[in-house]
Amino acid sequence: MPHSGEDDLIARFFAPLAGPGGLGLKDDAALLSVEPGFELVVTCDALVAGVHFFAEDPPDAIAQKALRVNLSDLAAKGACPTGFVLALALPRALKVDGWLAAFAEGLGTDIAAYKCPLLGGDTVMTPGPLMVSVTAFGAVPVGRMVARTGACPGDLLYVTGTVGDAALGLQVRLGALPGEGADHLLARYLRPQPRNVLASVLRDHASAAMDVSDGLIGDLAKMMRVSGTSAEIELACVPVSAQASAVIAAHPGALETALTGGDDYEILACVPPRNAAAFEGGAALAGMAVTRIGHVMKGQAAPRVRDASGAIMAFGRVSYSHF
Repeated sequence: MPHSGEDDLIARFFAPLAGPGGLGLKDDAALLSVEPGFELVVTCDALVAGVHFFAEDPPDAIAQKALRVNLSDLAAKGACPTGFVLALALPRALKVDGWLAAFAEGLGTDIAAYKCPLLGGDTVMTPGPLMVSVTAFGAVPVGRMVARTGACPGDLLYVTGTVGDAALGLQVRLGALPGEGADHLLARYLRPQPRNVLASVLRDHASAAMDVSDGLIGDLAKMMRVSGTSAEIELACVPVSAQASAVIAAHPGALETALTGGDDYEILACVPPRNAAAFEGGAALAGMAVTRIGHVMKGQAAPRVRDASGAIMAFGRVSYSHF
């Protein structure tokens, strides 16, 4: 009996990427073992051309972004990646073989780098835009997942890396900001950098954490809201790259974009003061820069951002939203 076109595509491009739990991608399900004493963390993100990436972006970069945004969610929960399933909706006009070859190559590079094997998925054709959906699985010791809901008054607020690069990179790509010297910003938009090296440090020292995908200010508000707390951060403490600083200096309106635009995929963490030194030390050993930007407070008021003069800042919007 002849193979279907989908079977052939899977065998050629994706079966070589499959981990043992994927059963060679010959079944309709994966078989994933979780060691005794561990729980499974599951996360899912869908990326759509024209919304989350540009249709003309390199296929390897699209593959890596789709996987990495899910790895970022696992990192924020303190989970170690164990595998993922992939769903692809490919436009009929796409030159499938060449596009998939590059897509699979980029995916394979990240599978090896992050030790997160492909376990299965689905591939369909569509008259609509390209869509990539990843569901990722991660293991965490029983009772040790770092939830959003654990923030407590008095906790210190930390963020990894730098904030705003990707949002500014998108504006450069759209032509809304000048593109001179913006390679770093464009790269941060195209290929997120998940902070998985920090997973065990978060488990050991953080009371709450989430990844910053929709903008620092809005995501902070989300975490405080579900924790029943409020927060205050100092604008001067928020880490911004040299490239983003240059753009903001030339275009002051870009500051709000940097703080609320999204696509950072950094980690926002709440750390009890007694754990602060150990958290900072553990992050340094992991090679991950973390910056203290504020603290958690009692009450349920919207988080406050104070500028250099001490005034509370106002924003036209606090985060990216699809709706």
